[in-house]
Amino acid sequence: MIKSNLGIRKTDVINRRMFIIGAAKIVVFAGIVARLFSLQINENKKYLTLSDKNRIREWKLPPTRGNIVDYFGNIIAGNLKVYQLHIIPEQVENFNYLLLRLKSLLSLSSKKIEKIIKLKAELKPWDSIIVSENLSWSQFVKINNYLYDLVGVKPVMTISRNYPFKDAYTHVLGYVSQPNEQEILDNETVQQRFVPGMKIGKLGLEKTLENHLIGTNAIQRYEVNAYGKRINQLEHQKGKQGSKIRLTVDTEIQKECGKLLDGNAGSISVMDIYTGDIIAMYSSPSYDPNLFLFGISEEEWQLIRNNPLKPLINKTLSGLYSPGSTIKPIVALSALENNVIDTKFKVKCTGKMELYGQTYHCWKEKGHGWVSLKNAMKQSCDTYFYEVARLLGVDRLNITAEKFGLGKKVLGQYFDNEKKGLFPNTKWKKNNLGKGWVLGETLITGIGQGYTQTTPLQLCMMTAQIANGGYAIKPKIVVDNNPISYEDAKQSMESGLLFDSSSESLLDKKLFKNKKNIKIVQEAMFSSTNERFGTSYKSRIDDPKYQFAGKTGTAQVKRISKRERELDLAIEQIPYKDRDHALYIAYGPYINPRYALSIIVEHGGSGSKAAAPIAKELFKLIIDRHELRKKQSNFERIAI
Repeated sequence: MIKSNLGIRKTDVINRRMFIIGAAKIVVFAGIVARLFSLQINENKKYLTLSDKNRIREWKLPPTRGNIVDYFGNIIAGNLKVYQLHIIPEQVENFNYLLLRLKSLLSLSSKKIEKIIKLKAELKPWDSIIVSENLSWSQFVKINNYLYDLVGVKPVMTISRNYPFKDAYTHVLGYVSQPNEQEILDNETVQQRFVPGMKIGKLGLEKTLENHLIGTNAIQRYEVNAYGKRINQLEHQKGKQGSKIRLTVDTEIQKECGKLLDGNAGSISVMDIYTGDIIAMYSSPSYDPNLFLFGISEEEWQLIRNNPLKPLINKTLSGLYSPGSTIKPIVALSALENNVIDTKFKVKCTGKMELYGQTYHCWKEKGHGWVSLKNAMKQSCDTYFYEVARLLGVDRLNITAEKFGLGKKVLGQYFDNEKKGLFPNTKWKKNNLGKGWVLGETLITGIGQGYTQTTPLQLCMMTAQIANGGYAIKPKIVVDNNPISYEDAKQSMESGLLFDSSSESLLDKKLFKNKKNIKIVQEAMFSSTNERFGTSYKSRIDDPKYQFAGKTGTAQVKRISKRERELDLAIEQIPYKDRDHALYIAYGPYINPRYALSIIVEHGGSGSKAAAPIAKELFKLIIDRHELRKKQSNFERIAI
């Protein structure tokens, strides 16, 4: 009986175990079935996509940059056909043999071979290695003739950046080159479109307008086998060229600026006094930006880098100079506006001024005698402006100077290397130097020396706003979508209002209290250029069509000792670095003015001898080209 019960219990246990095992099998089987159903039905699309990704690969090609053109549509930064040589490692059967063949055919250096080997280790097998970015036509033909023995080599005809006017626009446009890792990370658009061999803007407008110029990638889709080797091209998607950027500059005037500076360190700026268009902006010396496109040689780089005239600096925007006597129109205007002087106010110049035991010299040793505002401006009498500055005070002078654009960036949104400069006041010195202002500093500020630092473009803008009758303008170098014509800008300004294209509205932009004061300063600048004994009289043009008004300036770079003053050395006898900077500001034509300019010749000596003669030559071209510019503007208005 007992044995019988034990048998029954064992059978029950076995049956339960078998049931559990069977149930577990059913559950597992059901899970497998469910998973298979999910994979085949629910997730079919997902895995088909993954399969395609393993089967199909994309190769992005470098995007084509947009052209940059001048005001008349001439391409100043474009694209040129070039011949390149690529290696696709996954297609190469014997990499070492291939390198030996290429070394022989193209005379590749050992350093170049090492670089190719390094790139092969860093890149994916299907990524192209660029052996040469700029093959000559003969090299391109030679490679094509030997392709049967160069498995994995791909001769490519593509495009590269090109600057047809070479050094004419270097400091405006900048240049393009291969980006470093940080530059890629800093720009999301560049990150998305980056491919090996792609170049981005490094300086100037090429850099600040990168996201407009960059374009989109062309894409090639290939079918690959299990080893990742291309077996079939499926699709070629064309990329979109970057946006075309049109500038306000005139190439003919820009080139002439370079010729007139003739390699001397300096700058020339030309501006429309009503629209604010930058007509020319040349910094000298310059260099050819095409050198950077395919990798500049060490020798070429050192020649540019070590040039004592500093061609890498954009002197128009980043060069800081004491304005010298070019500041005197602003000093005169400020004094008139604050009722400190009038046209009858006179000062006796004896060649120097004594103040608290300190002597302040006039450039003319024996003095100018009794001078009024007009004669003081004409002959650039320092003593007169010492006295005017003393009566005016630096704080009131600062207000006027800043109104006219000194101490402020002019084109900061387009150039990240532009300097603000400085026009000091008592508060600035206290906050920055921790010292109180002294009266002697006011005197030297009145003749554009001391702490005052300006850029050539600021001086050009200052002059333009004096020339247009005292109205603020917004300088620009890129043509906006709704450009205002010269006639409309002039008419609105003469009516007391200025059109602001950015806000599409007319704004009150008066920089003066009494318009008569602007006229007095204009007449004084005219006398400085066109009347006998004027500092730039020798550079005058008698023809009313080209006649201009201006003001010379000479900025000291070194304090003149008593001994040096007594010697009265000729400029040739002074070491180059100790010579004064030569400056000139002007606008013309005097009757119905249209354009303003500023010129600086570093270490050129006096403004009357080194800078003013350049203006004489340049104004003829500027005025002659005005009608062409006017026609272009009117044509566009009609087209719109």
